[in-house]
Amino acid sequence: MKTSAAPEAPHDLRSRLEFPDAEVRRVAVMELPYSDEDDIVPILLNAIRDADGSVRTEAAKAMEGFEEEDVVTALLQLLSDPHEEARRAAADSLAELKDSVNGRLLLGRVADTDPFVQASVFRALRPLRVIESLGPALAALDHPAPQVRREATGVLGYLKHAGSLGPLARVATNDPDPEVRRIAVGALGFATDVEVLPALTNALSDTSWQVREEAAGTLGKLKLTGATDYLIASMDDRYWQVRVRAARSLGRLKAAAALSALASALTHEISNLRKEAAVALGEIGDPKAIPALEGALKDADPDVRKLAQLALKNILMSHKS
Repeated sequence: MKTSAAPEAPHDLRSRLEFPDAEVRRVAVMELPYSDEDDIVPILLNAIRDADGSVRTEAAKAMEGFEEEDVVTALLQLLSDPHEEARRAAADSLAELKDSVNGRLLLGRVADTDPFVQASVFRALRPLRVIESLGPALAALDHPAPQVRREATGVLGYLKHAGSLGPLARVATNDPDPEVRRIAVGALGFATDVEVLPALTNALSDTSWQVREEAAGTLGKLKLTGATDYLIASMDDRYWQVRVRAARSLGRLKAAAALSALASALTHEISNLRKEAAVALGEIGDPKAIPALEGALKDADPDVRKLAQLALKNILMSHKS
């Protein structure tokens, strides 16, 4: 018995967007941003309501960069889609929003009962720096879902509001999720006083090396001299990544007390640490570091040799009579 052949897909893009085969429609949506269609937003809004989840996913991806209210509303609705890939594509496109005027639409969903939706909304709000997101973000620091706490903490880091310093310090110390603690430690980098010093120095002893690494870097950005002894102790951390950040921060602090620890780091097996130690010794500018830096001129890594030479030059220049 002869079976009828499947209908051939048309060449016309708009016709393919209406074709019965979902795969044909999906590919057509993928091509849409690169087509010569004058206004693709109405077409995408239609595609995002397609019966097939893969088509909705591609429509959400194609909406990245559009700031129209209809687009943002459609993407927010898609966050509750039964198709997981469509939800994630919508969240990714929302995260690319740049116009703060869309904050009003996002804030309307910030209290959603679905943790995925709430986390996605906070993620989208983060770069917009909408001050109205401060209250919801602070409240979400106690949310039971770690992904919500992570994104809310990120919002506070972008807002840089003095009223969030205390809550961020608490989260950096006490949150059960290490990624939340790490983000909170980084968010404290906008502080202007020593009130956050205890939280950051405590973080240098965190069970997660990523948190310790973030804390070492944040202390250097803040240039809190009271952190010097803690950072010197971190030069013995069992993770070299933490030592790298500590060395960098000790250089920024021009911590002469760290000369011995930094000189020892010049012989560490990890070349990245040797590089940071050389740079830090140059920033500190103490002539006592000259013998250790001269030894580094014979290092097997040419970058270490170059940085040691620059450090020696800095020291000699700063002590010229």
